[in-house]
Amino acid sequence: MKILGIDPGLRITGFGVIHKQGNQLTYIASGTIRTPDGDLPQRLKTILTSLGEVVQTYRPDCAAIEKVFVNVNPQSTLLLGQARGAAICALVAADLMVAEYTALQVKKAVVGHGKAQKTQVQEMVQRLLKLPGAPGPDAADALGVAICHANNSDVLGILGGLAPALAKRGLRVRGGRLVG
Repeated sequence: MKILGIDPGLRITGFGVIHKQGNQLTYIASGTIRTPDGDLPQRLKTILTSLGEVVQTYRPDCAAIEKVFVNVNPQSTLLLGQARGAAICALVAADLMVAEYTALQVKKAVVGHGKAQKTQVQEMVQRLLKLPGAPGPDAADALGVAICHANNSDVLGILGGLAPALAKRGLRVRGGRLVG
């Protein structure tokens, strides 16, 4: 399975592509999309078209993107949400399934705890993917999102396979608990 991870940003959007076979993760590519200074619509268009090119080039089987967190500045949060929306549109336009993970989930999957610093994420991504050097912070975050999805995709697949059988019995999973 080839996974595309996205770390959305209005100025810099990171992307990373990995291959998962069994428990083995292999690095394919990573980089950043830098938007030009200027008006918001042009910046969003750059994210949309550039991610479309990334998808065409690497042909991932699925994608994962980091969820927006609410920070101190509401305007920044809104702008980041719009950049994330442009990225999601590029992914779904390419008919990719898109998983979403919080920064906490990504850091836990890569480093082992949710309070990790950016440099710790970079170092662990380098180790996990056996890279000769640490990727830049935005590319490392995107690769971390892909690694997080690789670690969770098996569980999600199992739960997805169980869902029809549970539904037939009038059961479902809510908040991590089986309810009837």
